[in-house]
Amino acid sequence: MSPNIEALLYLVAATLFIVAIRGLSSPESARRGNVLGMIGMGIAIAAVLINITSTTDPLTIGLIVVGIGIGGLAGATFAFKVPMTSMPETVAILNSFGGLGAVLVSVAAFLAPADFGLGVSGSIHAASLFGTSLGIIIGAVTFSGSIVAFTKLQGLVSGAPVGFPLQHPLNALLTVVLVALIVTFCRSESLNVLMALTILALVVGVLIIIPIGGADMPVVISMLNSYSGWAGALVGFTLGNTALIVTGAIVGSSGAILSYIMCKAMNRSFFNVILGGFGGEVEATALATGAGNQSVKQGSAEDAAFILKSAETVIIVPGYGLAVAQAQHALDEMSERLKAEGVKVKYAIHPVAGRMPGHMNVLLAEAGVSYDEVFELDDINSDFSSADVAFVIGANDVTNPAAKNNPASPIYGMPVLDVENAKTVLFIKRSMASGYAGIENELFFRDNTLMLFSDAKKMVEGIIKAF
Repeated sequence: MSPNIEALLYLVAATLFIVAIRGLSSPESARRGNVLGMIGMGIAIAAVLINITSTTDPLTIGLIVVGIGIGGLAGATFAFKVPMTSMPETVAILNSFGGLGAVLVSVAAFLAPADFGLGVSGSIHAASLFGTSLGIIIGAVTFSGSIVAFTKLQGLVSGAPVGFPLQHPLNALLTVVLVALIVTFCRSESLNVLMALTILALVVGVLIIIPIGGADMPVVISMLNSYSGWAGALVGFTLGNTALIVTGAIVGSSGAILSYIMCKAMNRSFFNVILGGFGGEVEATALATGAGNQSVKQGSAEDAAFILKSAETVIIVPGYGLAVAQAQHALDEMSERLKAEGVKVKYAIHPVAGRMPGHMNVLLAEAGVSYDEVFELDDINSDFSSADVAFVIGANDVTNPAAKNNPASPIYGMPVLDVENAKTVLFIKRSMASGYAGIENELFFRDNTLMLFSDAKKMVEGIIKAF
């Protein structure tokens, strides 16, 4: 294939990637965006395979095709079998694959530089050595960090922040050592130095993610996504592959922008998330609300059904409790019953509700909820004051008034949904346990709050039956 045709194919693929990202900005165009992204990736893979057929032996090409087949089959199996509740964990593990791929390709390029056009062993281009070392560091950090995020999300380890004395000075020291190893590697081309650099980067990945707790997990997911993109871009620069450069840069920049949006939604700086690590199961109730021994009002499905049918306007606030119980379909049925009775129903989505950006939007779309009924925080917060009922399903920290009125609270300053302004708040929760931030929600003790202690799906189904 001529270089011009190859460049044209990469340009078409890159254009499709950009259009795909644009499509993912809206639930209505997300499906089309996914399809365009897949077509773009197919074109990029085809361009690579066509380009290497004239210079690569049939056995190697066969192995590449088999590898693509195995990876494609595994990806399709994941896509069909993984439930929506496990999507954050799936994204985390896919990020780890991206990081590991960058590490393996960078190491392969160093071991066989002539095959990748980097020069010969002992005399590799300095820019290629620098790009290789950076690709390995970012890829290794992404891999090990994503594995830690996966174990936290999967519940294999505690979601609480893990801290230890001199944690930040140690991370700073390791960063200095990594820089020194990069310089040494570029000067010596030593395989031993490269291995030391890789191992240390893996350790750093663990150390920077372990202190981050559950409440900050949406930021972690988008941040690691960004890292995997930049790792791919660096590998692209090392190999001179336009498709990798463009794809990696798009993923890296979009992930970084999303991380910024998530941090803004929590009124926190990016470095504050990385260095602070709040959001675990800690004993912070004394700092949070000082609710003490206040009692709560507890209701039943029949009570909730009566209140909902008597309302004119209901705003539903979904949280991770909805995802855990897989209650989205029952919720949609309840919503349709209410609308048939003349009740106006809206959905309020906090930017960091759930465990990854857009988690609640995807769940509601899966249940067939109309996009016109779903509103973001800024667009609906003022509507709570005129709503008869705020119907909250497991959305704990993002509805906690302590974020607005308690300077001692760890979440103080984070924008939250003003559900307490509704005439009545119906709050479905399994128990009085705290959310990911580890603090008690003072909303539970308000006079206009009725607690519905149950699995979300069972409670919603009970309400439907009571109708």
